[in-house]
Amino acid sequence: MEPNTYEDMKDTLADNYMPMTSFRSGVEETVRPDVECYTIQIVNIALVGDSKSWVLVDAGMPQSAEQIIEIARERFGEEAKPRAILLTHGHFDHVGAVVELVKAWRVPVYAHPLEIPYLTGQKYYPEPDGTVEGGLLAKISPLFPNEPIDVGSHVHPLPEDGSVPEMPGWRWIHTPGHSPGHISLFRDEDRTLLAGDAFVTVKQDSLYQVVTQQKQLTGPPVYLTTDWQAAWQSVEKLANLAPAYAITGHGPPMYGEELADGLVQLAAEFDRVAVPKYGRYVDMEM
Repeated sequence: MEPNTYEDMKDTLADNYMPMTSFRSGVEETVRPDVECYTIQIVNIALVGDSKSWVLVDAGMPQSAEQIIEIARERFGEEAKPRAILLTHGHFDHVGAVVELVKAWRVPVYAHPLEIPYLTGQKYYPEPDGTVEGGLLAKISPLFPNEPIDVGSHVHPLPEDGSVPEMPGWRWIHTPGHSPGHISLFRDEDRTLLAGDAFVTVKQDSLYQVVTQQKQLTGPPVYLTTDWQAAWQSVEKLANLAPAYAITGHGPPMYGEELADGLVQLAAEFDRVAVPKYGRYVDMEM
């Protein structure tokens, strides 16, 4: 039975707690004066803005709401409350605390229209692919939750004009492949990119690299990516922006030539270095 109340959803997310962590868990990194990356276990969130007006981008792992509220208080003050929560997509490790945060903060949530069915209890994501080429995390990925959450009327579609509510100067870019409505956020003024899982900076299927956070610019996590052609086009789109700063969903932030050149190379060699040689969703496209 799908959860349909806050308490049911809270119990479901608690049941889905994943005892996974990395050396970066609890680490903050200031990417720009108003852009902070914070790592929760194995996934990153971003806090964008200042004490007068700020936005949370993504909502971490299940059972991380108190941790997110505390880091917001440390950065913005005891009464810290964002203007909104922006979601790059709805996979469990990016929305784990959103139900509890919405209850605590009573703020709107924004996502791409194609993600809203996964955020309102209507639709399950495809199951993670444990058959895909990759390391240990890929093999155990069928244990990861794929059921929807339900934030009800709190979630709203992003504006069609590409603007980002409560984030002046930023625009959202549709970067599907990892999920149908995946988005990235970009600020042209200083070429800062919040990429979600369109690409990541750690090989996310490798348990060793996830734990050690060994930096490697690579494609989206293989076990949850269902449209590899779209994922490739999304990386090409982001490479053309020539970002100078980037926070991805997994792995350390990346900067400068390492980022820009690495993205160009990833886009050029995506079919060889990012697309798995085999897997359920790879085989469907062949």
